[in-house]
Amino acid sequence: MASFFPAALENLIDSFASLPGIGRKSAQRLAFHILSLSDEDAEHFADTIREAKKKIHTCPVCQNLTDGELCPICSSPNRDRNTICVVSEPRDVLSIERSREYRGLYHVLHGALSPMNHIGPDDLRIRELLQRAAGEDVEEIILATNPDTEGDATAMYIARLLRPFGMKVTRLGFGVPVGSNLEYADDATMLKALEGRREM
Repeated sequence: MASFFPAALENLIDSFASLPGIGRKSAQRLAFHILSLSDEDAEHFADTIREAKKKIHTCPVCQNLTDGELCPICSSPNRDRNTICVVSEPRDVLSIERSREYRGLYHVLHGALSPMNHIGPDDLRIRELLQRAAGEDVEEIILATNPDTEGDATAMYIARLLRPFGMKVTRLGFGVPVGSNLEYADDATMLKALEGRREM
């Protein structure tokens, strides 16, 4: 089908459409909005993307995103070092932090096991979690992956690997509806899920 837009605009629309959750119409709206910006604002927008890509990296301890040597949670002296909450994505940390109930540390896997999408154990930050379990004074690991097929499979796989370490391994009590994502859970639901976690 012939395009009604210049090639540069089509490329911009395609770039936005490649983002998760952005359909073609939303991509067009975003592209037209960018074109309506002043040169200064457009440059600032592009600079913020470049700066984020350049400065943000994973924390060497918990694998969360940070622009410092360690993330703020790992470097805080006020966190409970005996508990690690394992989540799939960095945004899940924010969901749990909003409950203001959890005071331990985190470990971010950056995904979940998904054979259909060719994501196996070596594609996740599981090895780093096992190193922490072996080297730190960890008493409990909370598996807070999403309550869907991939999240459950990931939690069961990790629980099996952690069994020889002899620590308490729990799963969030849900609370959070099966098949949903943690990022959409409200504060009260997340609080109930933390309170209702069960041993695996």
